[in-house]
Amino acid sequence: MKISEVDIEEIEDLLLKVETSFDIRFADNELRNITTFGELCDIIENKIRLENSNDCTTQQAFYKLRDALTESLEIKRESVQPNLQLIELFPQKNRRKSVKQIEKKLGIKLSLLRPPYWLTLILFLIFLISIFGLFLKLEFGLIGLAFSSIGLYCSMKFGNKLDLKTLGQVAEKMTRENYKKSRRKPDTYNKTEIIKIVSELFRHELNIDKSELKRETILI
Repeated sequence: MKISEVDIEEIEDLLLKVETSFDIRFADNELRNITTFGELCDIIENKIRLENSNDCTTQQAFYKLRDALTESLEIKRESVQPNLQLIELFPQKNRRKSVKQIEKKLGIKLSLLRPPYWLTLILFLIFLISIFGLFLKLEFGLIGLAFSSIGLYCSMKFGNKLDLKTLGQVAEKMTRENYKKSRRKPDTYNKTEIIKIVSELFRHELNIDKSELKRETILI
């Protein structure tokens, strides 16, 4: 997708994720005059008032994951490698429980599990049909909306399908979505990583082509 095809509401939602990841807050209208991707990265960097340290955050995130796994799931330290398959690490039987243990140990919501795509699609279709149903028979439409909404909520809450494949991908996700918490020393940051992390958020959250994200790229 091209940046020009993204709605302003989607940009605003992504900025909330930026605030969470870097533990910063944008004041009202602070970004009103921001027009390019480079300007956005600059203002994010200026708001991070931490000591600069040239170490790799993704590597630190992996080490945190390894420690949490060895302590919570009693896994041998030497077996925890970036290419370790999550399906082996989290068997389906106790998957939700194991993931929650790791999240509790890390103090980070990993959001690794999702419902089956087919179930989400069916519930979404019921939701759309119910909206049209409101114009035909109000009672029918309301029942459909209630059923699909509750179904979507429960499927997201109790989904058991892994959204990633390897532990290395989890470390990258941690770094992207919880940058500050992924650092070994949360009072530091790596200045050279900021543009890369913001780019990754745009790419994963908005499906923006990597080639689109240059300093001079116009956001809206």
